[in-house]
Amino acid sequence: MIRINLLPFRLARKRENIRQQVSIFLLSTILLVVGLTWYTLKIDRCIAKKQNELERMDVDISVYKAKADRVSEIQKRFVIFEDKLKIVESIQSRREEQLLLLEDLQTRIVPGKMWLESIHADPGIVMLTGIAFDNPTIADFMRQLEASDLFEEVDLKQTVSKRFGGDLNLKAFELRCKKQPLVPETQKKKDK
Repeated sequence: MIRINLLPFRLARKRENIRQQVSIFLLSTILLVVGLTWYTLKIDRCIAKKQNELERMDVDISVYKAKADRVSEIQKRFVIFEDKLKIVESIQSRREEQLLLLEDLQTRIVPGKMWLESIHADPGIVMLTGIAFDNPTIADFMRQLEASDLFEEVDLKQTVSKRFGGDLNLKAFELRCKKQPLVPETQKKKDK
């Protein structure tokens, strides 16, 4: 029988297997490092891209914020302007109302027998103070006011006798009247 020594062959084969496994391990490690590096670079590029988008959006936000601030400032001015316009319209209507009130009072005064010293008109009440020769003149004036379309509930608050020039005795009076709301007929009179 022939004997063959297979130990060196097995040893060479074992060395070859070890070398092959080390090579595979090193190549796998290198491949893993290259793959991880590539993936890290890809994520870094994505992060840089997103940061650029965020910076661009911040710039856009600052531009649009400035525009939005301007729009809100314009809206505030618009609201203030509307308020001022309402005030002007209110003043205009009150002015027209006061004009109608004075025109009506001028036609209701008893000529030559009385004078008005002051007129104080609030939105719903008119206070009149004046001087008349006697009480019947004041009563006539009150009846004339009650007959008017602009006044209702004419009340005599007080009358006081005053001496003027030593021998002239006159009556100072104060009237309180409620104003009626302007009706279209009254406004039509104004338009004529």
